[in-house]
Amino acid sequence: MNDTTSTTVAVAPAHILIVEDEPRMAALLADYLQASGYSSQWLANGLEAVPAVKARRPDLVLLDVMLPGQDGMSVCRELRLFSDVPVIMLTARVEEADRLMGLELGADDYICKTPFSPREVVARVKALLRRSGYAARGASSPLQIDEQAYKASLHGNPLGLTPIEFRLLKALADARGRVLSRDKLLDHVHADQRAVTDRAVDSHIKNLRRKLDAVGEGQELIRSIYGVGYRLDLP
Repeated sequence: MNDTTSTTVAVAPAHILIVEDEPRMAALLADYLQASGYSSQWLANGLEAVPAVKARRPDLVLLDVMLPGQDGMSVCRELRLFSDVPVIMLTARVEEADRLMGLELGADDYICKTPFSPREVVARVKALLRRSGYAARGASSPLQIDEQAYKASLHGNPLGLTPIEFRLLKALADARGRVLSRDKLLDHVHADQRAVTDRAVDSHIKNLRRKLDAVGEGQELIRSIYGVGYRLDLP
């Protein structure tokens, strides 16, 4: 079975959708991606992005913010209504508010074009594909969640979670590789929607991390994204 999995990954390179209205930059990205073993498709109009994702189901999207037809922020928001495809936003904007907005809308990473480094873009693509589990596609996840029984295990070891911890882990696992804000996680803390604070989420995350680390060989699976929220990274 392991041999079959390795063969499948080798003959199916990750497919990257480039949504960028500058032809020279798009061509440069395509060349660097091809040199790294990836296939790619280029679109110059934001209105074409969502139909392309639905039709081709790329493994990752490189998405410019300033696009004709439909801007990248709107495209990202629409993608997250039906897809968890990894998204890296490309933009000339350097303001923190713009970066946070992109991440809040569901982008997984954010790269400024000035200065522009195609090598950095490819490195970020590789890292994000690794986080999203592309390299292990076809293999079973080390994290198992039984929603009906409210039980979870890591590497076959029961985690012994409280109901709140279970709901938080389930929310993070459903958004695996993407950042969830504290506000979004608050929606999963209490079923009765009682008033809770950001600190309550942080406290539950701390307890959840402790239980994951106890059976996960010391790996920090839940990452803090400063000023935004949390992300679950599985090997």
